[in-house]
Formats: sequence, C-alpha cells, structure tokens
Amino acid sequence: MNELTVSPERLARLRVVCLALPEATEKVAWGDPTWRVKDKIFAMQKGNFAGGRPSLWLKAERGAQEALVGANPNLFFVPPYVGHKGWVGIYLDGARLELGVITDLVQDSYRLVAPQRLAGALGAPAPAPAPRKKLAKTTARAARAKAPARKKSASKPAKAGKKRVARARRAAR
Repeated sequence: MNELTVSPERLARLRVVCLALPEATEKVAWGDPTWRVKDKIFAMQKGNFAGGRPSLWLKAERGAQEALVGANPNLFFVPPYVGHKGWVGIYLDGARLELGVITDLVQDSYRLVAPQRLAGALGAPAPAPAPRKKLAKTTARAARAKAPARKKSASKPAKAGKKRVARARRAAR
C-alpha cells in the first residue's frame, strides 16, 4: 500500500462509514484503500503519494458533481480517470466536512453501485439509473437484432399459412 497522506484518524472514520454498509468490503487497489460492494467500487481514498492531497472519490448521481464542485471548488473536485463518469472528489486535507455529510455522500454512492436488494437495505429507495446515451449506429443495430429474421421461402406450407394469418391480422389493425 502507498504511504498514506490522510491522517489515520480520518481513515479510521472513513472505514467505519464505508464498512457499516451491507456486504461492503475494503480492498487495496492501485496502492490505495477502496471500498466495494459485490466487487464494485463505491468509494476510494486517493492522493497517497509524495505531494498528493488526500481525498475521497465517490460515485455521484447525475448533476451532483456539477452542483458540488460549483458550490465549493476548494472542497469538491472532478477526479481524474472517473470524473467523466460523474464521480466527485472530496479533499480531506482542507476545510473539514461534517461526518454526516460524508456519510450521506458515501451512502448515495453505495446505492448507485450496489444491487437493489442491498441498496434497499439502507432504508431509502435506490435512485433510478440515469439513462445512457446511445449512438445512432448502436440503436440501429439493436433494432435490426430484435427484428425477426426474414426467410426467403417457407419450407412447409403450414408455416406459410401462419405467416399469411399474421400479416392479415396486422393489416386489419
């Protein structure tokens, strides 16, 4: 593990908050502690290198990253590598954020990552997943894949009859 830049007391409080969640585990990845549920990361303590600023990275709901960073850029930031996916960073070496606020943000991140049955165990409903943008080509491919394959000729008369009946029903609508 990398040499920690966060105080041991703060790291201990983060562990208590993260490991209190259902089926949460801690695993060292990239030399830093990460907290996971079903092997999916919901929190990472980062900045553990010479000259690094200790921070906590969390998955955030759509729009939360912009709101938090815009409200207080000295405390919140867009982390590298995962920031483009909506994650938000919290500096742990500057102004102190109340533990209750950190707990709420960690729980929100957990709900976004955890399976619904575990997220529901926190008492609040899991947020609806944000719709993802689809590329036009991907959408067209999916539509073609869902469409029934056409056969050039029916091998049995019964199949041809069923097709005619289905076409007639569609035309009657």
